[in-house]
Amino acid sequence: MPREIITLQMGQCGNQIGMEFWKQLCMEHGISPEGILEEYATEGTDRKDVFFYQADDEHYIPRAVLLDLEPRVINTILNSPYANLYNPENIYMSTHGGGAGNNWASGYAQGEKVQEEVFDIIDREADGSDSLEGFVICHSIAGGTGSGMGSYMVEKLNDRFPKKLIQTYSVFPNQDEISDVVVQPYNSLLTLKRLTQNADCVVVLDNTALNRIAVDRLHIQNPSFSQINSLVSTIMSTSTTTLRYPGYMNNDLIGLIASLIPTPRLHFLMTGYTPLATDQKAASVRKTTVLDVMRRLLQPKNMMVSTDRSRHINHCFISILNIIQGEVDPTQVHKSLQRIRERKLAQFIPWGPASIQVALSRKSPYVQSAHRVSGLMLANHTSISSLFERCLKQYDKLRKREAFLEQFRKENMFKDNLDELDNSREVVQQLVDEYHAATRPDYISWGAQEAAEGRS
Repeated sequence: MPREIITLQMGQCGNQIGMEFWKQLCMEHGISPEGILEEYATEGTDRKDVFFYQADDEHYIPRAVLLDLEPRVINTILNSPYANLYNPENIYMSTHGGGAGNNWASGYAQGEKVQEEVFDIIDREADGSDSLEGFVICHSIAGGTGSGMGSYMVEKLNDRFPKKLIQTYSVFPNQDEISDVVVQPYNSLLTLKRLTQNADCVVVLDNTALNRIAVDRLHIQNPSFSQINSLVSTIMSTSTTTLRYPGYMNNDLIGLIASLIPTPRLHFLMTGYTPLATDQKAASVRKTTVLDVMRRLLQPKNMMVSTDRSRHINHCFISILNIIQGEVDPTQVHKSLQRIRERKLAQFIPWGPASIQVALSRKSPYVQSAHRVSGLMLANHTSISSLFERCLKQYDKLRKREAFLEQFRKENMFKDNLDELDNSREVVQQLVDEYHAATRPDYISWGAQEAAEGRS
């Protein structure tokens, strides 16, 4: 029985990475841009119905809902070769087409206005699934639609489908460049509160690190959005391979997530991928063995989140899941794990059992790759808190001066006071504190101590 997953793409960034993701899935399953199964792919043993369903005329349609408050990106998709892939009823563009103006409050308020139409689409998709497992949301946290409307949808999905998983692929802004969105720190913080409280799992895609990897590892001088997005689509498609090429383990989303997230709030995952190839495919083919791949995944320079591994806090891994694709002998995996343990290449939490988990997955037979083995690491690491600390620092700078708050005050939520902003800061600060606490052996009793102190 397939456990279906519905994908929601929101805003400019969400729709761009979503489009790359569907391109990648179509390639891996042998589905043409029109949704028709290619001749050579009819005998496949893959499970297409997790992400697609079949129309009456047998062609495959993604279980995707495309939402945006301005038409530009969705129009690009509708003018691309993949225009006929999507169900036109699942595309929602705001009628006035003005967008959210990179303002979280505006995106959130418009989300409230259009929720009935959007939930008609989502309910129809949910009813069309045999046993819906959950939702995957693609969005960015810095703009207006992806962050504001995204926040609203995450909250509402949690209310309407309390038992369904909500996993997000959230793009964090590039911290190395001066942002073109001045209110980015406000947008990020308000969205982070919702992701902390309402999502079950957040895969952090950090533009700072993705740009760095494109420049340092792939030698692209000025990486374009489409090159960065192809990195993102690689991560998204690999992290779902065990669902689409089912084996004995990890063949549903809960199986993947449950092994990575020990306590409800520590659900922000970072990723690493190796070996990376760009458009010049096979430019640097090197020998890839399981040990090479697993060792490389643990190197900070391959991590797709730029965190500060500072010495004064002993940051450590809470859990690691490596998804290894390709020709792999399980005994090699065992040996590699022993090697990594002997050399203490990964520092784990002091308060619980933890080791590297490995999921072996088949590669798509229809996509040629130069490498025999490739691997994706999904890791829960306490140093991700430095990303949130950076958001807090930028927020404090603006908030101290009460800068750029006029646009927020125009919306009902902020008309009378700015409590929502201060409350969001508190939630994110608690999240940072909890990640810091997770590095210490007494983390198990940490929540109880907090509560006791609160009562006394």
